[in-house]
Amino acid sequence: MALTILILRLAVCILASPVFLLNFLGLWNWICKKWFPYFLRRFTVMYNEQMASKKRELFSNLQEFAGPSGKLSLLEVGCGTGANFKFYPPGCRVTCIDPNPNFEKFLINSVAENRHLQFERFVVAAGENMHQVADGSMDVVVCTLVLCSVKNQEQILQEVCRVLRPGGAFYFMEHVAAEPSTWNSFWQQVLDPVWFLVFDGCNLTRESWKTLERASFSKLKLQHIQAPLSWELVRPHIYGYAVK
Repeated sequence: MALTILILRLAVCILASPVFLLNFLGLWNWICKKWFPYFLRRFTVMYNEQMASKKRELFSNLQEFAGPSGKLSLLEVGCGTGANFKFYPPGCRVTCIDPNPNFEKFLINSVAENRHLQFERFVVAAGENMHQVADGSMDVVVCTLVLCSVKNQEQILQEVCRVLRPGGAFYFMEHVAAEPSTWNSFWQQVLDPVWFLVFDGCNLTRESWKTLERASFSKLKLQHIQAPLSWELVRPHIYGYAVK
């Protein structure tokens, strides 16, 4: 099986050789950062339609973590186009972080469409280093379809714990590796190197639940599901929340 995966990987990489060449020349990263927000805008519309019930379920108790003032301070890491905004409670104070500055214009559109929120600011930074956000300043941190592409999952979760107040919560919804010895797992392994390059560092084979289980949260509520998505490769999902 391993040899078959290796051979098919090689074949796929040969077919995608123009992309690898652009990457070798140092051009692909610039191209990808420019086009990826346009792709994600379309993808998140489809994703929200197919995952709406799960997102409503996930975010249904957000307000329970509001501070003494009753206002919920929320940080979204890897905010993208702001696809989660419509699921947040009225009056929620939202700060967004993303390493790609090209998302800002899409984010502004989402803010305009979601007047029930109080938008604080957009910070261009990686989740592994959120020094612009003060210690213990957030009631909730949200991260959806992000742990698949961060460089260091452990470091980003350390930063999440740092910015959360005691008793605050981290909400997540992520696509993950399929069960071993399934056809989906087979094709995830075959396509992972090209997928990583084409989709801006996204990994198909990450077992993100293991990193969450090792993190220093006092409580973890995590579910594995087969998401009702058109793209079978990203159907394996985890979602839930963890309390600091």
